[in-house]
Amino acid sequence: MGVADNLLALLPEIPSSVSLVAVSKFKPVEDIMAAYSVGQRRFGENRPLEMEAKAKALPADIEWHFIGHLQTNKIKNVIPYAALIESVDSEHLLAAIDRAAGAAGRVVDCLLEVHVAAEESKTGFSPDEAVEVARRAADYPNVRIRGIMAMATNTDDEARVRADFRAAHDVLLRTGLSELSMGMSGDWRIAIEEGATIIRIGSSIFGSRY
Repeated sequence: MGVADNLLALLPEIPSSVSLVAVSKFKPVEDIMAAYSVGQRRFGENRPLEMEAKAKALPADIEWHFIGHLQTNKIKNVIPYAALIESVDSEHLLAAIDRAAGAAGRVVDCLLEVHVAAEESKTGFSPDEAVEVARRAADYPNVRIRGIMAMATNTDDEARVRADFRAAHDVLLRTGLSELSMGMSGDWRIAIEEGATIIRIGSSIFGSRY
């Protein structure tokens, strides 16, 4: 099946209360337009220059989510286009986004990336750090902290994945925020069961990146 067919097959399984971000990283604009043609408007990118180029080439009503590790020297490429920066993984980055957003005259929605997985390679705030930063949200007037983003351990152990998502949901409850972005092509159903409000699906829509 093509991109549009994949998306139309997927949508009936997703509750109306959950937002789908179609992860279009490394995919051509033609594939994004195939998804757009059947109503998809939220797309996720993880490279600033690629997102910038696609945002300039594609319809203005697309809601771009930045979902990858963001280096401070690339913030300027993301600020004009991102509806939501999901991957704020340090207070240093949060402060840099706040400064850049202020200089651009806008307030940028962000999620705090929380490290709940068993892998040290994953980045993000500890649960306690995320709660503390959320409590001090007023320190960053050009950023609107909307919630939490998390990735589960890369494993086939469903119990481990579920525990990771549950830990992320616990952090959300402690912050009092509303958005929880977690779940990808292999585990989004578990993520929804554990409280996700945003899921990020790529390969199930666009096929393998390789």
